Amino acid sequence: MSVFLAPSMIAADWSRPVEAMTELAEAGCEWLHFDAMDGHFVPNLTLGPMFVEAMRPHSKLHFDCHLMLANSGDYIEAFAKAGADSISVHFEGNPHLHRLVSRIKDCGAMAGVVLNPATPVAFLDAIIPDLDYVLVMSVNPGFSGQKFLPLATKKIGQLHRIRGELGLSFRIQVDGGMSPQTAPQAVAAGADVLVCGASSVFIAGQPLGQSVAAMRAAIGVGQEPR
Repeated sequence: MSVFLAPSMIAADWSRPVEAMTELAEAGCEWLHFDAMDGHFVPNLTLGPMFVEAMRPHSKLHFDCHLMLANSGDYIEAFAKAGADSISVHFEGNPHLHRLVSRIKDCGAMAGVVLNPATPVAFLDAIIPDLDYVLVMSVNPGFSGQKFLPLATKKIGQLHRIRGELGLSFRIQVDGGMSPQTAPQAVAAGADVLVCGASSVFIAGQPLGQSVAAMRAAIGVGQEPR
């Protein structure tokens, strides 16, 4: 599979999000990542469906929405209606996971499940054939700019092996501490969507295009023709 970069809008300059999206598209990014946090499931409060809806007319990129919410099921349809192309919910805190995944797909979006650093890959055995992607958290969720946890590399490798053994086509996304130093090991282990934040793309004083180019060079992937 191709490796996609998914800059996280939580790390962008919130005074100029449209300009940031335009620059990222021009730099060859394929996805944009939107972190929804409610201050309960994680200790932070961030982007909701209204922000996604406001941004949607300004970009043709894939909008990927990561729901870090205590009641994710209450917002699936709202994010889909706002323009989400993919929606991921956490294994942790969602006991009716199959129902949520089915609802995401019924809305016409790609469905993903997220694993926190301490959650084993094996917990997805029953549902993994139904998933379009799995998001491996390589930091404890809640804040941008944290350091990459090496234990995520093993989980990425496990998912890559399962994908091959079962003949599945789900994508493997990794979120947290991605940088030109850490991204190559994630890609080598099998990751094909990299969520990029303050450690890789949104670097103070550095043009977004330069940051994206550095990430692409680090993982050996050029800009796709448009």
